[in-house]
Amino acid sequence: MQKRQLLTIGFTILACTFLSAQAGRGNYNFMDFQQKPYYFGITLGVNTANYSIFQSKNFIGNSNFNSIESVMGSGGNFGIVTNLKIGKYFDVRFLPTLSFATRNLRYNRPGEEIFQRKIESVFAEMPFHIRYKSAPYNDTRLFVIGGIKYSFDVASESRAVIKDVELVKVSPTDFALEIGGGIQFFFPYFIFSPEIKFSHGLGNTLIYNENLEESQIIDKILSRTFTISLHFEG
Repeated sequence: MQKRQLLTIGFTILACTFLSAQAGRGNYNFMDFQQKPYYFGITLGVNTANYSIFQSKNFIGNSNFNSIESVMGSGGNFGIVTNLKIGKYFDVRFLPTLSFATRNLRYNRPGEEIFQRKIESVFAEMPFHIRYKSAPYNDTRLFVIGGIKYSFDVASESRAVIKDVELVKVSPTDFALEIGGGIQFFFPYFIFSPEIKFSHGLGNTLIYNENLEESQIIDKILSRTFTISLHFEG
């Protein structure tokens, strides 16, 4: 796990502990928000992303590559939160988000230096989540989420005219399953919700190029993303 990710997780835990200590006793702030059928907010986050790579049958017999792997890269998120309450314990959530992500493909050739293919993306994401929340305690409550996300890479190289044809390309569109959890802290004027979330792609994003050996040795590529988000809602 990258040092930056560890520092971010540590900071989030410390922030949650501090805010929890400030929450006071009782569910006074919670009762005010409980009267609202829906509310909106913003979300800020950091992410780490990579690929799950499946080798093709051509990799077994090839003599030009010893290995291929995905190297994790970091990025950020900014979006809008739309939350609709369904009863006491369930929410339906839509979080349109602009996400910046970096992923790397690392190739190892026999007797040569390792080289990487960096894939930088700017995603317009549309996640739909169902959230289940615990009973409140001292203006805090735990929650878990699950849902699906559609992503479109507005900066995708696969939709541009590229002179360098020696590039492994990936599709600009992707669907992913998402699961996660977090804590809600209820304050007089807003709800603060730190959240962790894991996304796993459902479809092969590799754009196969039969004339490119770097593409021939790959059967499919699935996206993976880990995100730490801070939601401010009210």
